[in-house]
Amino acid sequence: MHSDSDDPMLADVLRALEAAPALGNRDAYLAFVRGHGEAALWKGLAPEHLTASTFVFSPDGAQVLLCFHRKGGFWVQVGGHLEREDATLADAALREAREESGLEDLALATPSITDLDRHELAGAFKCRAHWDIGFTAVAEPSARIVVSEESRDVRWFPIDSLPGGLAPGCARRIEAARQVLR
Repeated sequence: MHSDSDDPMLADVLRALEAAPALGNRDAYLAFVRGHGEAALWKGLAPEHLTASTFVFSPDGAQVLLCFHRKGGFWVQVGGHLEREDATLADAALREAREESGLEDLALATPSITDLDRHELAGAFKCRAHWDIGFTAVAEPSARIVVSEESRDVRWFPIDSLPGGLAPGCARRIEAARQVLR
């Protein structure tokens, strides 16, 4: 177990949040991470913690990749918990995107955070809330997709024809994350 002072992920998260564009709730995120330290990072240390996600778009921004989350029962961007093997927050987001989609060739559109969304959890979730930090990436829609055990389905959708059953706020988050492609 790392102490807060020598946890490289904690330092990276704080640096990434401080460098992030002035997203609406960035200050709340900084306060949460500073106040909880390592417990804010790792699943199982507290009922609320960070997650890292990736909004994956086609190179032209006309399509978005979504997964149908098995526990949540909704369509959402790919993402999940940070792991101690992740070197950085962005690495965690890309690892999760690769694990949940099977896409190998993913590139971040920007190294900056593009989305912050804290959401309460219920039902099959053991955590009380996720403080999700989102990045934007690009991949070719023709690339092979693999559905992970955490999802029921993974597929590309036209931006102007998103599926019913989206996670709350997901359409707004997709549009905001897509802005970096312009």
